[in-house]
Amino acid sequence: MEVSQRLERYPSTLREERTLLRNATFQPWPKTRKRVRGCLEFVKRQLFRIGDDWYFLFALGVIMALISFTMDFTVSRLQNAHRWLYQEIGEQHMILKYLSWTVYPIALTAFSTGFAQSITPHSGGSGIPELKTILTGVMLEEYLTIKNFGAKVVGLTCTLAAGSTIFLGKVGPFVHLSSMIAAYLGRMRSSVTAEYENKSKQYEMLVAAAAVGVSTVFGAPISGVLFSVEVMSSHFAVKDYWRGFFAATCGAFVFRLLAVFNSEQETITALFKTNFKIDFPFDLPEMFFYVILGVICGVMSCAYLSCQRWLLGYVRRNRFTVKLMATDKPVYSALVALLVSSITFPHSLGRFMASRLTMKELLNSLLDNRTWAVLAQNASLEAPKTVDPKNLWLEWWDPTFTAFGTLAFFLVMKFWMFTLATTMPMPAGYFMPVFIYGAAIGRLVGEVVAFIFPSGIKMDGVFHPIIPGGYALAGAAAFSGAVTHTLSTALLAFEATGQIAHILPVLLAVLVANAIAQKFQPSFYDGTIIVKKLPYLPRIRSRHIGSYNVTTEQFMRQDVTVLMKNSTFEEVLKIFTSSEDLEFPVVEDAESRILVGTVSRPELVRFLQTHEDRQGPPEDGTKKLSAGSLGDDCRIEPVTLQLSPWTSLHQAHNLFELLSLQRAFVTTSGRIVGCVTRNELKATIEDLANPKTPK
Repeated sequence: MEVSQRLERYPSTLREERTLLRNATFQPWPKTRKRVRGCLEFVKRQLFRIGDDWYFLFALGVIMALISFTMDFTVSRLQNAHRWLYQEIGEQHMILKYLSWTVYPIALTAFSTGFAQSITPHSGGSGIPELKTILTGVMLEEYLTIKNFGAKVVGLTCTLAAGSTIFLGKVGPFVHLSSMIAAYLGRMRSSVTAEYENKSKQYEMLVAAAAVGVSTVFGAPISGVLFSVEVMSSHFAVKDYWRGFFAATCGAFVFRLLAVFNSEQETITALFKTNFKIDFPFDLPEMFFYVILGVICGVMSCAYLSCQRWLLGYVRRNRFTVKLMATDKPVYSALVALLVSSITFPHSLGRFMASRLTMKELLNSLLDNRTWAVLAQNASLEAPKTVDPKNLWLEWWDPTFTAFGTLAFFLVMKFWMFTLATTMPMPAGYFMPVFIYGAAIGRLVGEVVAFIFPSGIKMDGVFHPIIPGGYALAGAAAFSGAVTHTLSTALLAFEATGQIAHILPVLLAVLVANAIAQKFQPSFYDGTIIVKKLPYLPRIRSRHIGSYNVTTEQFMRQDVTVLMKNSTFEEVLKIFTSSEDLEFPVVEDAESRILVGTVSRPELVRFLQTHEDRQGPPEDGTKKLSAGSLGDDCRIEPVTLQLSPWTSLHQAHNLFELLSLQRAFVTTSGRIVGCVTRNELKATIEDLANPKTPK
């Protein structure tokens, strides 16, 4: 109290002392410092003359490439340690061997869940559904924070280190990580350039970040950009293409270059390089079997999407799992990991599922250009004690079960195991498992076709052998494309494998599978949005639901709270306290209700703070408060878009998606008659898609 009184009594003296102290500070070489400051300002002007976006996009690509390579390096070392521990324990100690196989993934998944959830609950799962919601204009709190970034990196590393036992990937989380880095770089850009970061700039950086996230996982920049366009945004501006391609190319190049520096490869090549026959990769009659493969992938994707969405909803409804998720999420992950790892134990059912292979080895083995049925004729009766990198197909071969049996068993078991793994509340991606699962479907179809035509299909008097690896490539692209409702997975398969000889059959299979999946099921990400009840505007999936016949007048909200332009302090305070809206419509007067604009809630707070004492006399020493009306002392923003009562639901939906609107006012001859928000649009679309049957 005495200190504050002294400060009030001697403010000028303290100011003089502070000035003298500042002047007395030692500041050597003033001319040199001035020249250095001038040089730095000159360099800044020259660098930003061509545009500052280039530098931040380049930094985004390089940072994500370094993170991806470092994570892969760490995960590889942890998996090698697990494999070494399992191999060093002798066959006579079967219990210890079982414990070494199961305890490792259990501990890693439990730690991943506990660590990530203890920092922030937003770190679990893929992250793509939430990012799609953000790109529609809805800001989710703490989703793009650096705290979430650290939790996601550590948790994802532990998840991937658990290996193919848990059967999870990293594509989705890397899109999330890339978006967090982009948001941080955006804030840094605004501080460096002294410019305000508007929503348009943030949107551009987030879309480019999604492309970088995919490209730094597969080393595929072109398909990364197309995948981000298909998955992330319903409308995409062509001017944003160069940002995505530039950042994705930088990220993919640095990611593959680091592999060369680490002596993993001699030069920059595809991540999953194949050796398919280029001169005659497939016969024309084989197109029929590729169509059948597309149909199978489409049907399987519908079954998977339906089961996954049901199980995810069931876990959120069941009393036991709800209680466990609320208090002990690591325990739930540990229980799932215990079940899955026990089934994949190599000395039990795991020997029929190639469980000793890593995720990368699984895909490389399925893309083998040789026919397993032919190789099995010369195989020894004893299974190898360790994984042979040059003969990964031996992990799929069993003398009594055959390669057909192991592939079929793998598909059956991984179907429900992967579906169960998607409910684990830890950082994890789901695209790579879907990609491998599709490759297994294609491999099985290819092996069956090769078994039916052992000499190949005769064309112009010449027999050309069947290549099952081509069917695996098509199956991977078709099934993953059907699950995510994208066509860019075909190009992703070509970039990731360096194989483009099968471009026509792969595209055909992807188109067929997508046609079936989009007809009957929402995509994996849209299904997750539905289950999590995120504020995302659903798509109008069919033109037969009558969206053109429903007008805004039928579903708009008519009880709109408005402010008059001449509103006084008391009237503004009454409406302000009775509503939690972020903006309020302003009309000319109560009788005409002519809409003149909107005023934001912070602007009303400022208005109330400057008018709160107008009825009473001001205290001594205080500034006299204004007595003006709302229209005189508040900044009223114009309304750029207004809906008509006769605007169709389809048109309103397109406008909300295109402009990322949260609310639109409905007017007739300038007179406000209602309001439409995303809630009304969502409820109307759902009612049309699922009409209620009269009782």
